[in-house]
Amino acid sequence: MIKRNISIQQVTKSSQKDFNYDDFVFGIQPTDHIFLSEFRNEKWQHHRIEPFRNLSLSPNTLCLHYGQTVFEGMKAFRQDNGAVHIFRPEKHHSRLNKSLDRMSMPQIPKDLFMSAIEELVRIDQQWIPDKTDISLYIRPFVIATEPRLGVKIADEYLFCITCTPMGLYYPKPVQVKIETQFIRAAEGGVGYAKCGGNYGASFYPTQKAKDEGFDQIIWTDATTHAYLEEAGTMNIMAVIKNKLVTPPLSDTILDGITRDSILQIAKDLKIETETRRISHEELRSEIKNGNKIELFGVGTAAVISPISRIRIETDDYFPYTEKDAVMFRLKQRLEKIRKGNIPDTHKWNHFI
Repeated sequence: MIKRNISIQQVTKSSQKDFNYDDFVFGIQPTDHIFLSEFRNEKWQHHRIEPFRNLSLSPNTLCLHYGQTVFEGMKAFRQDNGAVHIFRPEKHHSRLNKSLDRMSMPQIPKDLFMSAIEELVRIDQQWIPDKTDISLYIRPFVIATEPRLGVKIADEYLFCITCTPMGLYYPKPVQVKIETQFIRAAEGGVGYAKCGGNYGASFYPTQKAKDEGFDQIIWTDATTHAYLEEAGTMNIMAVIKNKLVTPPLSDTILDGITRDSILQIAKDLKIETETRRISHEELRSEIKNGNKIELFGVGTAAVISPISRIRIETDDYFPYTEKDAVMFRLKQRLEKIRKGNIPDTHKWNHFI
């Protein structure tokens, strides 16, 4: 693949040396640099990496009013031998373009996306320490920047990439609530797109659940509220009767890269998998009958996060989270691939 020409202006002094990896909050501290590219006159242009800075936008910028904002979340890792790789960037590129298409925004050429990600991670790779649980979170995003009021598809856009160190998103098992009043997405909507509006709409019911002592909610289908779809920050998986089960992809569920990876790893480990609808009544029945049910979230940030308590209507149930759970076998396999401890047979690690 041909690499794009990207102009580079590096910082004179990195702030990485002053960063405390033993005590930090995810998402607050950016790395030293930012990638920027502008869409004008029907093409992406002026590709550059600069010292991290704030953006300057008109108050009338269309993204601030009408929701044309799309983003991705991905990671870079340092292996035990010191090599740095980006995990499945081609899959993230494909999903980004799918979201952009749904939001009537210009797609990012693959060579531009890959060149930008590779160069930015190469320049800021010192931010990935030799610590098992620390990775580099990468946030590509696209916003409409045309300065104009009026409901219309914008003619100008900005493609940005920023990075930040990341530890464990959920350091302990999560507690969730099945949401049966509010909805995240309906058929024909933008539920499968990683756009800002999906997250803004989820804040109110999620905060209500947090006020009740839960970490997250699990969304159900908009029509019947009977079937699990996804959580606010991750796809949902279960182990039922020794089979890995997850809801099928649809236009209301995000096509998670970690979800896809875990399904493949399960097949590699000869664990039976099934994509089908999962009702909360099925979960309730299985747990009440004394069956060992695992429930967990999967995502770029969450990785694999066990669910230790789930509220269904007014009752609490407690899925299986002991050390011998299937989910931990899957997580360990994924981590070994990322760290270079076992062969990367699926070519997921993209080395810089």
